[in-house]
Amino acid sequence: MDSLSAAVATQMDRARTELTELVAFPSVFDPAAAPDPTCDAAAEWVARAFADAGIADARTVRTSDGSLAVVGHQPGPDGSPTVLLYSHYDVQPSLGEERWSSPPWALTERDGRWFGRGTADCKGNVIMHLATLRALAADGGLPCGIKIVVEGSEEFGGGGLADLVTTEPELLAADAIAIADAGNPAVGRPAITTSLRGLTIVDVELRGLAGDVHSGGFGGAAPDPLVGLVALLATLHDAAGDTTVDGLANDQRWTGTDFAPERFRADAQVVEGAELVGSGSVADQVWARPSLTITALDATPRSRAINAVPAVAAARIALRLAPEQDAAAATEALMAHLRARVPWGLQATITPVERGDGFALAPDGPAYEALRGALAQGAGGTVELLGEGGTIPLCAVLHAAYPDAEILLYGIEEPRSRIHAPDESVDPREIERTALAQARFLRAYGATPRSPR
Repeated sequence: MDSLSAAVATQMDRARTELTELVAFPSVFDPAAAPDPTCDAAAEWVARAFADAGIADARTVRTSDGSLAVVGHQPGPDGSPTVLLYSHYDVQPSLGEERWSSPPWALTERDGRWFGRGTADCKGNVIMHLATLRALAADGGLPCGIKIVVEGSEEFGGGGLADLVTTEPELLAADAIAIADAGNPAVGRPAITTSLRGLTIVDVELRGLAGDVHSGGFGGAAPDPLVGLVALLATLHDAAGDTTVDGLANDQRWTGTDFAPERFRADAQVVEGAELVGSGSVADQVWARPSLTITALDATPRSRAINAVPAVAAARIALRLAPEQDAAAATEALMAHLRARVPWGLQATITPVERGDGFALAPDGPAYEALRGALAQGAGGTVELLGEGGTIPLCAVLHAAYPDAEILLYGIEEPRSRIHAPDESVDPREIERTALAQARFLRAYGATPRSPR
């Protein structure tokens, strides 16, 4: 074990203590309730932790959506580049504490993993950044300039931080931007994410009646909006399961690391006998092509079922986009597709909710090479290049604001982390491995001459 490895290893007890403290904040951002004392308290905790880790001016900034972002800057040696370290402290809701094997807001160790909401997405990455900075401070000091930004509304869409980039561009300007909000195909298998899909979300509501009517007296001739909605939603996929939206290409191919079907079935917990859908490979379907999910359906629950034709039915549609597809154009295409297929003259209200562009990075440049080399140490020289089916709209915002900066995506997540689901967890070895790789990356990249910021 070299001195840097030892320095990171000595941080792990503190990493557990700090992650326990940070997980205890149920920092679920709600723009309607912002500013929120719990989210603000989590932000202040993060700011104090980074100040203690060597970012002397770490502080909170109120953004346009009401959330607090944590920012800071510690200059490096003369002539060294500046790296922006990103993560977020806001988290998804628990989805019901009864669905967890242990309390979601209390870090619990089980089978060598740390369970709790945010342990992987993304509070664990915040802790990983802190471990990196403290290890470097203990082993010779920072090799380059460091800026930090830890946002508080990423799970809601990150609009506040995007506005901050626009209004105060120098605050986050850097030579390289390290986005710690991604992960690996399995524990101990390091990866760099080279593309992100985009996203557009729309709501559709169909109305056929002024009010519910008795299905015995009126069913059969009354226009049923729920039946119409089912028929409308069915037009969004073909028989193979491919997403079919008028004007939206769905035949893209993935050229990076493959995603074996058997691994996907295990990671996704596909039930026995169910088929994988789509005409492409798994990697094509989840990383390179659009995919559409019905994320909500407003209808009478079975517990309150009565013999009536409903007056109205509604759904929320989330369309993931190929990395190169424009989110604004895709939103218009989806809405036009829906309008053209509303059955029986039902009254339709189609409303855009949210959108974000995808992102693809060029796997080259000095920062990328330094990161790849750092991740490869201790991994047999192998670093996989993955896509990410999710969306981080901030990447496109940062690329537009800082076109010369290299943007790098990696992190501590892996399939067993179950991010966004009950029983989210992290393998603490991934925090240690990634912190060490990040420290090695910063040291190697710090030797690359750049104009200091």
